[in-house]
Amino acid sequence: MSLQHALLTSLVEKPCSGYELARRFDKSIGYFWHATHQQIYRELARMEEQGWVHSMEVEGGRAGKREFAVLAAGRHELQRWASEQSEPIRLRDDMMVKLRADAAVGPLGLADEFERRLRLHEQELQTYREIEQRDFSAVTLSRESQVHYLILKAGIAFEESRVQWTKEAIAMLRDDENTSLDDADIQP
Repeated sequence: MSLQHALLTSLVEKPCSGYELARRFDKSIGYFWHATHQQIYRELARMEEQGWVHSMEVEGGRAGKREFAVLAAGRHELQRWASEQSEPIRLRDDMMVKLRADAAVGPLGLADEFERRLRLHEQELQTYREIEQRDFSAVTLSRESQVHYLILKAGIAFEESRVQWTKEAIAMLRDDENTSLDDADIQP
């Protein structure tokens, strides 16, 4: 996936200025596809050069404020991209390598870092749960809302599994630290 396809999706949902797009992106797609505001503006310019989007100066707005909308070529590109097969992502987390290093060379004191990460996963899970309560508590949801909820559920399931796994890792690492301390007390 490219950032351009994420931006096309957002603009199909609602044409807006680059600033508004960056803010909306942070609150939606940004949960699973991160981009800086600078990257977003750079890609909008490329997409306009490619004829995928068109921008118009907003009347009554600040000088130079432009609103972007998707053109037919942009819709076609989004449809083309969405119909392609894609491979599932592979986990790429440096903590897995650090755990392997811990196993290879002995306890490295990773439990504190896992505690910090646990708090981050719990915070993200809480954010997702708040979004769920705020946006998806209605009995009947439109198809678009059902799809958005399905995406949110994937994030919730991911964070729940990371919380559970991280707690397991902390327990094992703390137990290993305590065993190492007990062994150190026994040696002369």
